[in-house]
Amino acid sequence: MQKKKLILSTFALVAVLVWLYPSEQPYKFRQVKRLAIAEENYLLPISPHISQVIRPKEIFDFPIKLGAVGPSNSLYSGPKQYPFYCMTIDSHIGQPLVDNQEGYGVPIYENLVTRNDIIGYSKDCLFESHLQFYYLNLDDNLVKLAVEQFSQLTTLRDAKHPLQLFRAEQGSINRFIYTIAMAITPEELGTRMASSLWNKKLIYQFNGGSGIGFRQGRQKAARTITRRLIEVQKGYAIISSSGNRTSYTYNMLLAEDTARRVKLHFVSLFGEPLYTVGIGGSGGGLAQYLIGQNSHGILDGLIPQYSYPDMVSQTIYTLDCDLFNNYFTFRAKDNNRWQQWDQRQLLEGMNSLQDYPQKIAFLQPVAQLMAGMVPSFPQGNSECINGYFGLSTFIHNPRQGFLRHFYSDDVVENTNWNYWEDMAWLFKRDQHGLVESTWDNDGVQYGLHALKQKQITLAEFVHINKNIGSWKEQYQMKAEKIITPFGRKMPFWVSLWGSENITEVIDNKVAPRRSAPLHAIEMAYRGGQVFIGKLELPIIDVRHYLEEKLDMHHMSASFSTRIRLQQANGHFNNQIIWVAKRDFDPTDQAFDLMDLWLLKRNQFPELSAAQSKPVQLQDTCFDDKGQVLAQGQGVWNGNWNAVANGLKVLKRGACAKHYAIFSNSRIQAEGPWQGSIFKCHKIPLALAIKQGMYGDIKLAEQLTALQDIFSHGVCDYAQGDVGRPKDI
Repeated sequence: MQKKKLILSTFALVAVLVWLYPSEQPYKFRQVKRLAIAEENYLLPISPHISQVIRPKEIFDFPIKLGAVGPSNSLYSGPKQYPFYCMTIDSHIGQPLVDNQEGYGVPIYENLVTRNDIIGYSKDCLFESHLQFYYLNLDDNLVKLAVEQFSQLTTLRDAKHPLQLFRAEQGSINRFIYTIAMAITPEELGTRMASSLWNKKLIYQFNGGSGIGFRQGRQKAARTITRRLIEVQKGYAIISSSGNRTSYTYNMLLAEDTARRVKLHFVSLFGEPLYTVGIGGSGGGLAQYLIGQNSHGILDGLIPQYSYPDMVSQTIYTLDCDLFNNYFTFRAKDNNRWQQWDQRQLLEGMNSLQDYPQKIAFLQPVAQLMAGMVPSFPQGNSECINGYFGLSTFIHNPRQGFLRHFYSDDVVENTNWNYWEDMAWLFKRDQHGLVESTWDNDGVQYGLHALKQKQITLAEFVHINKNIGSWKEQYQMKAEKIITPFGRKMPFWVSLWGSENITEVIDNKVAPRRSAPLHAIEMAYRGGQVFIGKLELPIIDVRHYLEEKLDMHHMSASFSTRIRLQQANGHFNNQIIWVAKRDFDPTDQAFDLMDLWLLKRNQFPELSAAQSKPVQLQDTCFDDKGQVLAQGQGVWNGNWNAVANGLKVLKRGACAKHYAIFSNSRIQAEGPWQGSIFKCHKIPLALAIKQGMYGDIKLAEQLTALQDIFSHGVCDYAQGDVGRPKDI
């Protein structure tokens, strides 16, 4: 009774707040109100695989002159995407240049403060290349506390007790904001090309996030420097682009095209570096893997942090998350075991914890009340919720789009907003004009591993697979019911887990599954959106151990990458995996050892990456003080590589004992740990039984139900991916 009163009080409070505080539109005066039409632009032919296609010669005359603008069209990644929202103001650069008077893009004001007198519009967000200068300073009032301050300056008179000077250049390339930065001497203040402190080594900074395109992204010069301050102080130069932050695009051909041009601009100013090393976390890690695989001449070494192999294969299991959340919250109401959070792990694979708080816990009882159910508060949390809440809607639902008001209602209505739209250059459009999706769960036997281990009953296995359903086809999807009285950072979801966009049991028939078009999967491979392991550059894969925080950056992703390297090359000796507790960051140490590795490669170019690897560079796990817990060959052994060693279970290595490696929903369905089977080969249920797929589980009492559920057959993962082209 007390809980019910609390639920009703919460709901009433939210309703009042929504009424009192209508959703603000801070971007309204700069909204994109008209859709521009993309002009034709060269798109690299993609066959048989993007890595085997020669890139065209550069047509822009680099370097970009100060006061001029860089190229607007990409070199080889196809037509521009519209709408496109300019973010130069967010990056403290000012308004972009006017490029049309027809109302396409953001309005440009004579006076931005008063917001009057529109002088034109910018659809491509270009701005002039310019220099900025910064210094590190100790504030006089905070000298005892040694608080470093990073400030902009124009002359040395602006600096107080200068400790270090920096130069940053910013401009636009491929419509994104690029940055070039390095340390300089006082004598070099005001110059563009003086570089006496540069050690001839170059860092390309990648950044992460989940993006679906349609915006320029922000990039602040001071933030770019401070992110890699230790290395810049050592003499490294650093380059970056908002186009290499996955918050703004997962189009890896455009990301590659942009990175190549940013580096070319740098080289045209300062000459060839000894090497270029990539750094970046999450999406910034997978971007390194894909750019390193797909192209040559951009990166020489990789330091991916919190990485995944790629985005598109990550969607295979992350789009399962809300199917499970929907099932546990609304469809399994007669089975209380799923309110025991450790039990959810049997199906989801990723970590879940009892009594771990949820930020959005109040949404569950409200959603259940609105569904006519007895409400309940969740007594735990999972990575599927804590790490991926809202992601399936954001990346998969074309009617959802941004919660920010970057665009007018008319533009929103006439644009498809999802991750797949960012792949329009690669995938076909269906008969409804929507870009094809690679996501598929036809034949997937959710919880098969738990069934075989007798951790769930046969009846539970049948109920899950009958009711879990699938995402509806994109043309059938509706926008979520979301209210934002406090802005985008505090949305109130009236609908939950995308429940209205998930297929369901009707007339006691199985909730339909989705079968993806083969063409989309084939092109995802050919277009280099999937990491297939064809990469022989030096790699130090670094991450903090975040499983206990239910963070989305899970350990298994690094080992999925490792298996793909093994499958493609016969070894993974060019990849080192380091894992540490949150209080210790081994990144600077990784830079030092990567430096030894790359300098040796320069000295002995005939050696492979594996052959030139420093002997002290090994798989390692660290504690929170930076002490080595274990290192060397086999320290990460575990279930993830048991099959590769011909075993059902492989004894856990020393690091795997310290830092447990969890699985995911497709592994729990007995899929492989390498994690890139989009569409499985299916075999009839009778053949699966004959081949021993269910171990000693007796299926007789549920055989008819299973035949109904898997009328198209069940996944036989041993046959690999139906959609992977044979010629790659």
